[in-house]
Amino acid sequence: MAPLVGWYPVLMTHDVEGVAGFYRKHFGFTSTFESDWYVSLRRETWELAVLDADHATIPATHRGPAAGGLLLNVEVDDVDAEYERLVSRGPLDAVLPIRSEPFGQRHFIVAGPDGVLVDVITQIEPSAEYAAQFVPDQQ
Repeated sequence: MAPLVGWYPVLMTHDVEGVAGFYRKHFGFTSTFESDWYVSLRRETWELAVLDADHATIPATHRGPAAGGLLLNVEVDDVDAEYERLVSRGPLDAVLPIRSEPFGQRHFIVAGPDGVLVDVITQIEPSAEYAAQFVPDQQ
């Protein structure tokens, strides 16, 4: 198998600028390439791209927004501060209000303009039941 040199999600949408603007405004991404059909975004070492869902590079049988079943996880140091910034004092609505989960996450979920869910997470200590389910480091 060839070495993996990169991996990033590409969101297919009918509103390239609106979706790219959402990630720039609310999650601090900056553009590294912009056209009317494709925007490449970066924040630190993380990449995300936005593509016109009807662009000719997409096979005709697969054109159209593909948000169904997609959840983007964004891990942050202080999820409570992000909830305050984005939801309590900010413009977004939480589709899942902030809460702590026994599987080791404190998180909330917002929806992007095309329905892609964004799960904002801080890792916390899992319950004993869930701690036992983590796979030991295989390095």
